[in-house]
Amino acid sequence: MRLTYEGLKNSEAWKKAGIELPSYNPEELAARTKKNPTWVHFGIGNIFRIFIGGIADKLIRAGLMDRGIICVETFDYDVVDKIYAPFDNLALAVTLHDDGRTDKRVLGSLCEALKARSSNAAEWSRLKEIFTADSLQLVSFTITEKGYALRNADGKYFPHVEADMNNGPDNPTGAMAIVAAMLYERWKAGAKSLAFVSMDNVSHNGEKLRGSVVETVETWQKKNFVPAEFVDYVKDGSKVSFCWTMIDKITPRPSEEVGKTLADLGVEDMQPVITSRKTYIAPFVNAEAPEYLVIEDSFPNGRPPLEKAGVYMTDRHTVNLSERMKVTTCLNPIHTALCTYACMLGYTLFADGMRDPELSKLAHDVGYVEGIPVVEDPKIISPTKFLDEAINVRFPNPYLGDTSARIAVDISQMVGIRFGETIKAYVSRYGTAEKLNAIPLALAGWLRYLLAVDDAGKKFELSPDPMIPELEKQLQGIEFGKPETFSGQLKPILSNKNIFGVNLYEAGLGNKIENMFRDMLQGKGAVRATLKKFLAA
Repeated sequence: MRLTYEGLKNSEAWKKAGIELPSYNPEELAARTKKNPTWVHFGIGNIFRIFIGGIADKLIRAGLMDRGIICVETFDYDVVDKIYAPFDNLALAVTLHDDGRTDKRVLGSLCEALKARSSNAAEWSRLKEIFTADSLQLVSFTITEKGYALRNADGKYFPHVEADMNNGPDNPTGAMAIVAAMLYERWKAGAKSLAFVSMDNVSHNGEKLRGSVVETVETWQKKNFVPAEFVDYVKDGSKVSFCWTMIDKITPRPSEEVGKTLADLGVEDMQPVITSRKTYIAPFVNAEAPEYLVIEDSFPNGRPPLEKAGVYMTDRHTVNLSERMKVTTCLNPIHTALCTYACMLGYTLFADGMRDPELSKLAHDVGYVEGIPVVEDPKIISPTKFLDEAINVRFPNPYLGDTSARIAVDISQMVGIRFGETIKAYVSRYGTAEKLNAIPLALAGWLRYLLAVDDAGKKFELSPDPMIPELEKQLQGIEFGKPETFSGQLKPILSNKNIFGVNLYEAGLGNKIENMFRDMLQGKGAVRATLKKFLAA
């Protein structure tokens, strides 16, 4: 069985293998979509294919949408060449349930895959054709937070951004300049309306997208590449909207075990590939069953009935509350609190760490004891039920294969929002956050993790993080098994508002974190002993 239009014609073989096929003709759908596109998506990796592609597939199966999604890649062109083109843009979605069951379904909703390259005349012309179509309603994104960034840590434009600013809309290379250039084409074609929908797991994602696009077009206007009227069009929310969203679905990298299972069922060429840009991807996508997407309902040129596929359509304030619930209380803080301890205690898989009695207690206390009391309820999703599902169903799912090391990536960039907001809420309510116990224990664990020595005294490799060189320098001199080598090295870190969003000493937590950290330096087993000591308090 081949995952192609032709291969799907052998429907009995797919049915025998337990793989559900589209109830519609994907080839005919693609033809309609290319002729009158309604939905374009930038960033065509794993979560897009199974979640966003799955939403479109549900609507098409239900007869609520008669066109699919046009997929555009601005960064890793190998994804188009190795995963989309050879398989006629079809995707095999594998849902991994926590009881070991799997649902397997072919998605035919991804109808065309393009590389956004201004250097390729044919592809660039096709992109312009799509963006000037009257039928186009929305452009969505999963390009990661880096995709929206224009400047480096020093506040200077990245080299490719500086080139895009100086070259204008004719030869862009970065995602934001490409989007701005396409908007320019749409404006020249009659200032047609359009919605931009960032679906990246980024706080205030729509605001970040709008800020980068507006800065690009304003710079072009100053350099006389575009007229002021075009800038006004981009800034006019009744013409061009930038919707805020909250998205949540754990989508680990493709599992080799899942690929082998599919191959054993008779599906050909299911091996994962690693692209030249280090993207780990496969013709299939595996992910958990739970999924959440909350979207600000601001679509000036209309939209598909997304709510019919389980999407929460609401106002910006509710989106913001939903995002804060997830990121600051009910999911991300627990991920961050546990992953570093899991690494130090030898748990490769995050799900295995969730079965550890101390880590399970830490998860409970970070969420229920310290987070829920200060969360603001978005109403459309119950924070307590969301947290229940995360702790009891999602995190312990052994079939996801999500690793502690993956979750530990870039923690320095996240602790401010994931813990800092709750700390500030306690300071606001009580004048101090000193009553907190689990959150400071989580922060002490992260700092102990940065020594790159596990609880048995063995060295391990830290997950990537842009601040590691700076943090390691500040922790210099501290030795495992020698608590006397700790002499105030944490003060510059714990007082850094840029990291935590608050000076932790002023919040009443600095000394507590120091004491927890010192206890974890005692020697082998000290991390475990410290968890037991403070979680029993």
